[in-house]
Amino acid sequence: MNVEEFFGASAGKVWGALNGTGPLNVLEISKKAKMKTTDVIGGLGWLAREGKIAIEEKNRTQYYRLVG
Repeated sequence: MNVEEFFGASAGKVWGALNGTGPLNVLEISKKAKMKTTDVIGGLGWLAREGKIAIEEKNRTQYYRLVG
């Protein structure tokens, strides 16, 4: 698997975890998608680069949600 396939697959899993839910933090995404937190972060980066997520901060914790 090349780099694009790896991060693209991670982004797809993160997107699936966020689809139809409210904002989730990295740990919540990790549990829901059954992924390592480091892979979640990579997937979030991919989605952020594509403009598909927004970040909200509550009590010093970042939460992510899909946009568009």
